[in-house]
Amino acid sequence: MTIAIPPGHDPGPAARRGLGRRRVIALSAALMLTGGAESKRLRRFSWRGIALGADARLDFYAENQSTADAAVSLTLAEVERLEREFSLYRPDSALRRLNATGRLDGPSPDMLAILKQARRLHEISSGRFDVTIQPLWEASARHFARSAPTDVGLQAYDIDQARRHVGMNRVKIAAEAVVLAPGMAVTLNGIAQGFITDRVADVLRAKGWRHVLVGLGEYRATGPRPDGRPWRVAIPEGSAFGELELRDDAVATSAAHGTVFGSSGLHHHLIDPLSGASPNHFRSVTVTAARAGVADAVSTAAFLMPLAALPRLLTDAGAAHAFVVGADGGHDVIQPRAV
Repeated sequence: MTIAIPPGHDPGPAARRGLGRRRVIALSAALMLTGGAESKRLRRFSWRGIALGADARLDFYAENQSTADAAVSLTLAEVERLEREFSLYRPDSALRRLNATGRLDGPSPDMLAILKQARRLHEISSGRFDVTIQPLWEASARHFARSAPTDVGLQAYDIDQARRHVGMNRVKIAAEAVVLAPGMAVTLNGIAQGFITDRVADVLRAKGWRHVLVGLGEYRATGPRPDGRPWRVAIPEGSAFGELELRDDAVATSAAHGTVFGSSGLHHHLIDPLSGASPNHFRSVTVTAARAGVADAVSTAAFLMPLAALPRLLTDAGAAHAFVVGADGGHDVIQPRAV
């Protein structure tokens, strides 16, 4: 990575975002030929649409329109396949079945992989990254969906009641079944976009595409452009950082404004499972790593942790950098702790 640093309840439209909160509607989006040839055989193509509830893009090089169309078709098919696994609101998803019954027999390799990755991030983040946070999220959604609008968060009693059903250590993950303790529910919104971005990148690479930038809420490059130049990605709210240059790595951002409860902006979807509150010491945290799933989960965990804890988190997760925008607008670049 080269970094350029220059001198169940519906809380309303603002909270209906993330994996599964909008269906994939990108099938009708246009595939554009952008620019001329940058090698003797390859031309650059760009596709834009909406997938996983976020703006989606695919920038890549192909020999002709036919092979470009094939790349987009593969991308959409993989997104559709994994939405059937991980969507929180899609009625036919495996995750929905798990939450409804507390048990998922014969989980797919993808479900096992994402849950095992989530467990590892839970351990190295001292419990800050926890996919069983859903009962707390639902309690907040119910609270802020009341007929009388409020900017007052959950009371301590309500937080304590919801936290009784939160805890990754109470989830059984095995090839024969995934089992939740009574009252628990899982959300994969803090990791699934990155995981799916990786899967799409892996599928395209396996089929021969070597110069691709996948953006499905998070970004992953499968190689530089044909002439060796990197892909360039801006950091949300981080203009002072300049642009990141991606060659064969990934970047993900977590920010409070993605889903806000109430009008003050103090209560949002990034909830600390240890306290039940939404931290507000950062505006956004952007993480770079070899894979988008890691960057996605680490940025989520990092948002909930104090700044001083981030070097250790990056080290243990195998992430490269964290670009932090503080609540006061200050900027910090965090590197892994020296070993």
